[in-house]
Amino acid sequence: MPGALSHIRVLDLSRVLAGPWSGQILGDLGAEVIKVERPGTGDDTRHWGPPYLKDQQGENTSEAAYYLSANRNKQSLTLDFTQPEGQRIIRELVAQCDVLLENFKVGGLAAYGLDYESLKAINPKLVYCSITGFGSDGPYAQRAGYDFMIQGLGGLMSLTGRAEDEAGAGPVKVGVALTDILTGLYATVGVLAALNRREHSGVGQHVELALLDVQVACLANQAMNYLTTGVPPKRMGNAHPNIVPYQDFPTADGDIILTVGNDAQFRRFAEVAGHPEWADDPRFASNKSRVAHRKELVPMIRQVTVFRTTAEWVAVLEQAGVPCGPINDLAQVFADPQVQARGLRVEVPHPLAGTVPQVASPIRLSESPVEYRKAPPLLGEHSEALLQRLLGRTPEQIDTLRRAGVI
Repeated sequence: MPGALSHIRVLDLSRVLAGPWSGQILGDLGAEVIKVERPGTGDDTRHWGPPYLKDQQGENTSEAAYYLSANRNKQSLTLDFTQPEGQRIIRELVAQCDVLLENFKVGGLAAYGLDYESLKAINPKLVYCSITGFGSDGPYAQRAGYDFMIQGLGGLMSLTGRAEDEAGAGPVKVGVALTDILTGLYATVGVLAALNRREHSGVGQHVELALLDVQVACLANQAMNYLTTGVPPKRMGNAHPNIVPYQDFPTADGDIILTVGNDAQFRRFAEVAGHPEWADDPRFASNKSRVAHRKELVPMIRQVTVFRTTAEWVAVLEQAGVPCGPINDLAQVFADPQVQARGLRVEVPHPLAGTVPQVASPIRLSESPVEYRKAPPLLGEHSEALLQRLLGRTPEQIDTLRRAGVI
């Protein structure tokens, strides 16, 4: 069955994470994705190791795990577009592509005639997606942007970490590059929206994403907590600013997360905990009251949860319909029966390692399902084939390009 985007060709000039993440999603959905990389070095993340993928003899390959996380379903074309011939090849490819992804500094590609206005003249139907740290205008437009920095600047770290009156207090970044990932997701939404509009208008457009914009937009309820009160929310560890109990609690052998979302769930929890009177106590009977009396209720719950193991609590609370769960490390995540049942680990054939593990796409489409057609490519793996198939370059011309360092 052809993928949902099997009619779309993407030229991916991006590197590191936000842009490649978007390119991988488009590739998973069936698009042909051509990843353009610097000859000799390629995407920065190819060198962000260890760890590296191991071959069938258990030795490290050249493929860093970081790179492997965001580049499947792509073809790698090495190309130096600082050279005029490299720029010409990009323009020829643009004439045959539907989407271009790039995450260079503002104006960085204009020096090579590869900015949106220049390429729109070649292909008016082109959807050109630019990802930067701060956008194309404003006082920070020329700054480089990195996920960690944006998590701090954009407010996420002011909300993440232990409360100021607790041991170990202080700002903490999220354990994955969440701002990059979210920007890649928003970029994909923007590209798909632009492609849909093109179906009606016949013309493409410039899609612009900024890491800072995305980070601020994704502050969600915490942003509204501030905007409606004028009071900046503070770090609360694993507690929730608007719901109680909604945090981690100690057990006899570890921890459990309780996510009690309404008063009926709290009543059921109180019964399982052996304290049905909590649900009738005016301090705790409603979520509003529980939030107001958080400092009284939470220690009371902690005194109860330590007498059963995590597994025991999960079993009895699930039976009672109270949302809860353990805090798993990644070994436990991929061993979890639900994760396994959903097929969230897949194996894709790889030329150096035999196979490479991948985390499956969470998108489930009934008529055009995601496919894992290609492992993350080796550097320049498809250069010759792409130049021959799409641009009609002969083997002799390709040799000339290689000798000149263009590819």
